[in-house]
Parts: sequence; C-alpha cells; structure tokens
Amino acid sequence: MADPIRDPLPAVTEELVRALPKTDLHCHLDGSLRLRTVLELAERQRVKLPAVTPEGLAKAIHMGETCRSLEDYLTAFDVTLAVLQTEEALERAAYELAIDAAAENVRYLEVRYSPVLHTRSGLKPTTIVDAVLEGLRVAERETGIRSNVIICGIRHMDPVTSVRLAELAVAYKGKGVVGFDLAGAEEGHPARRHRDAIQLILDNNVNVTIHAGEAFGPESIAQAVHWCGAHRIGHGVRLRESGDLLNYLNDHRIPLEMCPSSNVQTGSVPNFAAHPLRFYFDFGLRVTVNTDNRLITDTSSTKELLVAHREMGFTLEDLCTLVVQGFKSAFLPFREKADLLRQVNAEIAEVVGRFGVTAPASQQATSAGGCG
Repeated sequence: MADPIRDPLPAVTEELVRALPKTDLHCHLDGSLRLRTVLELAERQRVKLPAVTPEGLAKAIHMGETCRSLEDYLTAFDVTLAVLQTEEALERAAYELAIDAAAENVRYLEVRYSPVLHTRSGLKPTTIVDAVLEGLRVAERETGIRSNVIICGIRHMDPVTSVRLAELAVAYKGKGVVGFDLAGAEEGHPARRHRDAIQLILDNNVNVTIHAGEAFGPESIAQAVHWCGAHRIGHGVRLRESGDLLNYLNDHRIPLEMCPSSNVQTGSVPNFAAHPLRFYFDFGLRVTVNTDNRLITDTSSTKELLVAHREMGFTLEDLCTLVVQGFKSAFLPFREKADLLRQVNAEIAEVVGRFGVTAPASQQATSAGGCG
C-alpha cells in the first residue's frame, strides 16, 4: 500500500463513491419512484396529487425539516401508493428503481414492499409479485444489476394478513423472493403478534429481516431476534441502549440495515452527529448503509456513503469496508455470495487504484474473511 504521508489516499469525492460497487439491501419500492413517474402515472390513472409539478410534488413528499416522526414520514406513502395499483405501474416502478441503482454502480439490490398495499384496484397478489419481478429482470438484462425481492408484512395489520403474505413469499422462494420483513410503525405493534407468519417463513428456510429499534427501544430488536429469528435488523438505531443485546448481535454477526438520512428525517436520531453508525462500525458490528426510500428521503446509495464520510468521519478505507459488509450481508446463497465478493473486492481495488493508490489495506483484510 502507498505510504500515507508521501502518497496519501485520494480524496473521497462523489465521483469516487459513485464508482465503487455497492449494495442497497433496505430499499422500499413504494418509497423509491421517480418524481416524474409519479406525476405521469397519476395523470394516466386520473389520481389526484397534492401538486402537479415536479417542484411542488417534491415539496409535498420529500421529508426534510418538516418531518416530525416516523408516523409523519409514512404519510408520504399515501401519494406513491395511490399510483401503484396497476400491473404496468408496478413493473415500471421496479424497472426504473433498478435502472437508477445500476446507474450509480449498485451491483446488488434487494427491493421490499407489501403486496397487500397494491390490491386496491383488485390486483391479485401473484400478479403484483410477478409484475415487480418482471421489472427487475428487464433491468438486469439491460444493465447486469442483480436484484431480489423481500415481501413485507405490516405490523399494524391483522396477523392473519401476515400469514397470507408469508405464504406468498414461500411460494416465490427461488423465483426472485429471498426474504420476509415486518414493516410499519413499531410502537404498539409488537413483532411477536406476527409470530405465526414468521414461523412459516423459518420452517421453509426463507430469510427474515425485521424493522426494529427504529422508533422503539431495544426490546423491539430483542423480539425480532429471539422471538422471530431475524437474520438482519432494519435500522436498529436504538440497539446501543442495551449493551448485552448489542454484543449478542455482534457475536452472532447479525447485520444492521442502517439508513442514516431516513433515520434523521423520521426523528429516530436528532442529527447525523448523534447517529450510532460510527459507534457500531468502530465496535465491530456488521453494519450496512442503505437508502430506505430514494424518493421520499431524496437520496441514493452514493449520497448515503457520502453522509457517512462527511458527517461521521468515515475514511476511504472505512467506506470500502462498509461496501464489503453490504455484500457479505446479502440474502444470497453462500457460494454465489463468495463469487460475488471476489469480483467486488477486485473491482474495489481497481477503482481505488484508478483514483490514485492501491486498495486500502483494511479493505483487503476485510475481504480475506470470506462471507462470514
């Protein structure tokens, strides 16, 4: 490796971060449409929106300083879901999401959504899943981006609905669906109420990730892990409130799907300086950086990594490690993941070398650990 004094690492720029291969493991389809697509779909479907221009609609649904809580944040989905009730719209939204991710060199994407939220016009759940998968596969053929689907149960809905969604996920195992999630507001809607759905998922050896510790305390994370067997945790910003649980997740290498900009907007943390990503990373937790909702949060994978650099002090070496941890945490079969990691590590070395030096030593050390 180059001498850090005589030959320093290149500056972390948007161009460099965009060039790095990346993952986005926590990305909601209904929160990640293109702004103009929302407007076009609304016009075609005669759906009334809070604004009819890109600027006006952005002001209405981009969650910045006006957002006061997770519940407030979730109201923006009323707009996007209104136009995602047709097969054509779902396929288009999935296709464009994957295309946009590929444009910033996201190599592996996991798209999550709840089919039950797209049945207002009578679409069958299987039709909904097929439409999303078709959009993703078309994007893959055009760009090479690999993508899979995570089906979401909704915490505040009847647990029987979650069982129906779990059955759907099981039916599509090996056909593009790689996991099951519980999403929605945590407080007052404990994950244990949906244990029958989760047990069906686990009985069929499907991956589980659960939104937990975003707007509720570490007991929510404990339920996700100990009651529901979660293989990953969505957000987990409040994990730091329980040292024992934090060490348990660390010891068992249970990844956290962190979404810094979204966490600030929902009030899960007051600002970037208070975000636990830096502490978790330094402590050795398996952390990943994700978008959550590209449209509603007005972000991208590149932007989120730049937030980690500019607001939390992540160096280029740290960012390379974050990137590798994203690929290690993917819901992919072990051998596929190992092959992908070899390709990714070679590409990271090439990108960093192209911008000035050989791959950071810490990234090389991280890659040597395989998929574990």
